[in-house]
Amino acid sequence: MKINLNNVKSRILKEFDSPQDLKVKNFFISNKQAVIIYFAELCDEIRINEEIIRPIMHIDENIKELELVNKYLLSIEFTSETDIMIVKEKLLKGHCVLIVDGFSTIICCNVEKIIGRTIQESPTSIVIKGPREGFVESIKTNLSLIRKRIPDANLRVDIQQVGSITKTMVSIIYLKGIASEEVIKKIKQKLKKINIDGIIDSSYIAGFLKERKYSIFKQTGSTEKPDILCSKILEGRVGILVDGSPIAITLPFILLEDLQDSGDYYDQPIRATFLRFLRLIGVVIAILLPGIYVSLQIYHYKILPTEFLITIMNTAKDIPFNPFFETVFIIILFEILYEANLRMPQYVGMALSIVGALILGDTAVNAGLVSPPAVMIVALSGISFYLVPNQTGQFTFLRLIFAIVGGVLGLYGILLSVVFLVAYLCNINEYSSEYMAPLSPYIRSDQKDNMFKKTISEMRTRPVSIKNNKKNLIREDKYE
Repeated sequence: MKINLNNVKSRILKEFDSPQDLKVKNFFISNKQAVIIYFAELCDEIRINEEIIRPIMHIDENIKELELVNKYLLSIEFTSETDIMIVKEKLLKGHCVLIVDGFSTIICCNVEKIIGRTIQESPTSIVIKGPREGFVESIKTNLSLIRKRIPDANLRVDIQQVGSITKTMVSIIYLKGIASEEVIKKIKQKLKKINIDGIIDSSYIAGFLKERKYSIFKQTGSTEKPDILCSKILEGRVGILVDGSPIAITLPFILLEDLQDSGDYYDQPIRATFLRFLRLIGVVIAILLPGIYVSLQIYHYKILPTEFLITIMNTAKDIPFNPFFETVFIIILFEILYEANLRMPQYVGMALSIVGALILGDTAVNAGLVSPPAVMIVALSGISFYLVPNQTGQFTFLRLIFAIVGGVLGLYGILLSVVFLVAYLCNINEYSSEYMAPLSPYIRSDQKDNMFKKTISEMRTRPVSIKNNKKNLIREDKYE
């Protein structure tokens, strides 16, 4: 069936209600009337003029459709469509539409304008050694970074559109034959069930992939570095990239991942081991220290050294609050300062930090509202958060809970709460992986990259903690 140019053009313009940024260029190809339609903001107009209009405007003979696309549009990625709704979607994705009167199909040419940041170091994962490339907001650029590092035919990239309005491209990345088919199937099913108007960032997708909807703990891994994502894919995990977001999601996720850092694998094993234990100590300090301080002051002050107890009593004797309310007040004050500093313009943020940390803190102590030991305890706890930055949100909540428990029930309450917390974490199973693996259950083969870090040559097998279909990372015959 041949196309009537005027009818098709009118239908397309009617679909968009003739917006001002929809460009229409009329011209002739030999004796045939033609038109190009595109959105100026989404398309590269230089490419349209140089690679489409210029080559075909000087055609003299009565050319056929196949000859036009195969001879004059060789440098352009194109598809031939007959459905107006598909043409509409193509226009919204940065394609221009070429309509020639008398042809049987509409030619959609991909001339998408590249908009976004250039590849640069990730601001959240700065390393001293190792690759510095970070993901950007373009899914095509991010996929190229993955393909560059894993040039293997078994690397699969399955793309789905999510969001009835935004139609956001979401790619599922895994190694066929290594990643668990069960995990891949479950992720695809969850993505297909998403019924939402728009997906703006990967955190939207992460919310739908949770298996425990109301748990405060992370259930998906995240990274802004392609080298980290590739290493997790090689271990048997599944990566998820969302167009418009520089943060990749990884599944399955276990708690141990956030105690590790990409720099661990580019440093000496003994230093990496030391840093992992340091992060673990930081976690304990961040969560428990304020609660322990409160409980010792209220219920168990007799176990404190006499000199330290005298110092605390001297500094806290004129404070109008008891230790519990004092500590909770300081925690809330620090959270207010943190949120304000985070959202202030960059050039104002430094001044706010000085005002909050020095002037406000010092004034509160001198005014007798809070004691110096309490400020130091809460500040040390807050700084320790950032040894494991990916868990800051969870640690903030747990710190407040343990401070309340310490103020109400003392050390016994804190001890029982820790036991309950560990039991709860051990009971989490996400995408066939235990949350506390390889400690609970104890997996001996995975201890070489647990808290103790062995050399790369000793890590010959993939982690059993992550369900996968291929055991060996280093083949014995080649290694020996």
